[in-house]
Amino acid sequence: MSAIADIIVKKADNTTSLTFSAIAGSGGDTSPAVWRSNSAGGTPGQQPTMSVKTQWNGPKTVRRLQVDAVFPQVYTDANTGLTQVRDRATLSATFQCPTVMTVAYLQEFAAQITNLMASQLIKDSISAGYAPT
Repeated sequence: MSAIADIIVKKADNTTSLTFSAIAGSGGDTSPAVWRSNSAGGTPGQQPTMSVKTQWNGPKTVRRLQVDAVFPQVYTDANTGLTQVRDRATLSATFQCPTVMTVAYLQEFAAQITNLMASQLIKDSISAGYAPT
């Protein structure tokens, strides 16, 4: 089990780094660990967040890991001068890791799946809102 820590990621320019600060560690099953990008400015509700929680399935043969992320688009209202959230892009992913699988297989699964998600083709599909044709 890993201890919560800040996560540093690259922005779309692949040069600039920003930090998702550790807000709260998980208190155990079904209690999420939470990160927030404070560099976005504004109030906490206007900043990108990510949470991760885990729990057993019913027969305790699978550990489920649920990742949720929210990325708000913030703008300044011309009439009031206040910053507002226009909309939110979201991610919800569930990983199911059978306890009968060896650690080596689960490590390979973790590496390949996260690298697939970080591939340029998937990034382009997310940005465009369309699957590759």
